[in-house]
Amino acid sequence: MKLARCSDGGAPFWAVVNAEARTVTPIVGSFADWGPALTRAIAAGQGGAAHSVLTPGGDARPLDSVRLLPPIEPVNRVVVAGANYAKHLADDFGLKSPPQPIAFLKAYGALIGANDPIRYPPLTNELDHEVELVVIVGEVPVDPEDPLASVLGYAVGNDVSARDLQRSGPAGIGMDLFAAKSQDRSTGVGPWIVTRDEFPEGPKLRLTLKVNGETRQDGITGEMTWNVAQLVKFVEERSSFAPGDILFTGSPAGVGQGTGRFLNPGDVVEAGIEGIGTITNVVGPKPAV
Repeated sequence: MKLARCSDGGAPFWAVVNAEARTVTPIVGSFADWGPALTRAIAAGQGGAAHSVLTPGGDARPLDSVRLLPPIEPVNRVVVAGANYAKHLADDFGLKSPPQPIAFLKAYGALIGANDPIRYPPLTNELDHEVELVVIVGEVPVDPEDPLASVLGYAVGNDVSARDLQRSGPAGIGMDLFAAKSQDRSTGVGPWIVTRDEFPEGPKLRLTLKVNGETRQDGITGEMTWNVAQLVKFVEERSSFAPGDILFTGSPAGVGQGTGRFLNPGDVVEAGIEGIGTITNVVGPKPAV
């Protein structure tokens, strides 16, 4: 099942997506109204009956008639787990994998939808791309023995980063991840949530990022140092999830930090994950200094 958060010019609404027919059918309520029950049904192996959890809120309409918003509501948190692909760390940063996951928060205001423009932040000259698998938490509390039972599904993310700002932290203090990762209207998420039952073997999926049609990143989620269950457990032990929170899970090698090829105004950036979909965002103009 595919679930999208949409807008047709009015208040945002959730909908079930039929990708083949290219339609969306609105459903009633916020994520909190149906997300936990749907997640429980999927965890119980009742994915086929999951539609009974959702109440239709109108007739199907063309997918092209709505704007696809980030599949997360403003009340929820955006958690980012970094340093999760060994080759990315080695090739792009010259580092070894740390002994445990690294996690931090990204501002909600950094998010954009599947086809929205990427705002070029005025303080950076090194705008970078990072395609990532995004986890959507649907049910809490997280069971430490079965963290995946709390996962509703997955989406595509592009954790756009300002690398020069990331390195600007004072000596002895560390990286400035807030400045690097929370720039307004820069991070694409979408195009929708694909529920976990569509990946019975786990999300071992190819993820790619293209800039103007050229492949810059090409990896497999199975190469993650810590898998989805381990990351969810790690974060939950430190700060409890709420239904609807999302978790970025790290990016494979090939980012601009390693290649020296950063994003420029007008670049068309396509981040895709097999079995989920693709988000396509165009980099906006660079502000005059």
